[in-house]
Amino acid sequence: MIPPIADRFVAGESPATALEHVRQLNDNDVKAIVNLLGEHYEDRDAVAADAAEYRQLVDDIAGSRLAACLSVKPSQLGLDLGEDVFRSELAGIVDAAAERDVFVWLDMEDHTTTDATLDAFETVAREHGGGVGVCVQANLRRTRADVRRLADVPGKVRLVKGAYDPPADVAYTDSARVDQEYRTLLEDAFERYDGGIAVGSHDPAMLEHAMALHDRYGTDFEIQMLMGVREDAQYDLTDEYEVWQYVPYGDRWLSYFYRRVAERKANLRFALRAVLSG
Repeated sequence: MIPPIADRFVAGESPATALEHVRQLNDNDVKAIVNLLGEHYEDRDAVAADAAEYRQLVDDIAGSRLAACLSVKPSQLGLDLGEDVFRSELAGIVDAAAERDVFVWLDMEDHTTTDATLDAFETVAREHGGGVGVCVQANLRRTRADVRRLADVPGKVRLVKGAYDPPADVAYTDSARVDQEYRTLLEDAFERYDGGIAVGSHDPAMLEHAMALHDRYGTDFEIQMLMGVREDAQYDLTDEYEVWQYVPYGDRWLSYFYRRVAERKANLRFALRAVLSG
């Protein structure tokens, strides 16, 4: 059972609880990106089990007609076991999703996985003519070139600042520099892309910049935020924009929860006390 406070960021341990959360979001005009928590598997059976659960989620989402899609992690689908394992499991999920018209996002993990993730995305995106998206991180020095590379690939691109801690030789480590790069990436995307832009940020300044670029170029975009973070703003933004909430679930919630709390250090002591007393 997920204790109080942690359940602010995680939609339960089962698919049923996650989909009930999605229904509540949809009632408030927010769409959902559903993620089964799990990463860095070194056991083939664990990879197969999560891939099977994602394929079942495709049927559940399509059958219930929820406004929802999926998001998967490369290391959850076996990237640590080999690129061939990852590509095989990803293809199985994307094939099943394409048959039921369910969108699939591919999360980005640490910088060592970027090439494998982008290559796999481009392959499945071109095979299906879209229906998939990939995340890119503004703190990586390579991302400007990646955004331009992906401009003619069918599908969507989610722009985030970056939640990992890569070394300085491959990444910008100063927060102001990352903000500057995020703005530049938004400008490149809105100018070059024909829609398919997802602005993954809770930063009001970045959201306002995206809105101004939308007004300038007329390029369609969507806003993506995390469950439990600025949810009032998410509901308010639906008056004018398409808003998606990232909805994680599953029994591997603890490390995810600690990452969210660490991003808001003022809440750390209170959150940990709630978990320990739960």
